[in-house]
Amino acid sequence: MTSNSRRTVVRNDEQQYSIWPLGRDLPPGWAEVGISGSEEDCLEYIERTWTDLRPLSLRRTLTAADEQ
Repeated sequence: MTSNSRRTVVRNDEQQYSIWPLGRDLPPGWAEVGISGSEEDCLEYIERTWTDLRPLSLRRTLTAADEQ
């Protein structure tokens, strides 16, 4: 595996996931979650982990509305 084929899993403040080339500067608002490897490995992790695709702000809004 070449270094430019390695990826890292990243997540933004809305708890949305993506993959990013390992070693490249991340876009603003994104942070590594500590998982890296092949694109396939990273995508498998995201599929297992990101089970609610709604942004965090929407989930919070809906939870607050349900509590009223």
